[in-house]
Amino acid sequence: MKTKKRFPEAVLAAIHKERILGIRAGTDSTHRVIGIWAVVVEGRVFVRSWSLKPRSWWRTFLEDPYGEIFVGGRKRGIKVCAVRVRSEKMKEKVSAAYREKYNKPGDIQYVKDMSRKRSWDTTTELVGCRRNTQEGGT
Repeated sequence: MKTKKRFPEAVLAAIHKERILGIRAGTDSTHRVIGIWAVVVEGRVFVRSWSLKPRSWWRTFLEDPYGEIFVGGRKRGIKVCAVRVRSEKMKEKVSAAYREKYNKPGDIQYVKDMSRKRSWDTTTELVGCRRNTQEGGT
């Protein structure tokens, strides 16, 4: 059982402001923290995968939806759960948020690529959560 919760306003503001979000996918503590792009839409945090490699953060979340994010210089991670987005309307809002936030000349091609079906289908919402101790989590 997982508990879903919204992030505090300060965390949302930091994610909205920062260009890179640190993320560790899965509960395997050996998975390294990597930097990805993230957007805030309607007070919710969304990410997309540009790479669909077998060991990518997105594929890890498909098998183990628990992880951590690091934002705003925080040393400790914030526990998250990855939730696949099914709404096409929300996916379009996420695309618009990516276009607005990542609009520097070097970003534009990546934003275009991330709006194509391959990445569009990886749209994932990150929600605050904790694992139930009966499931082996903390």
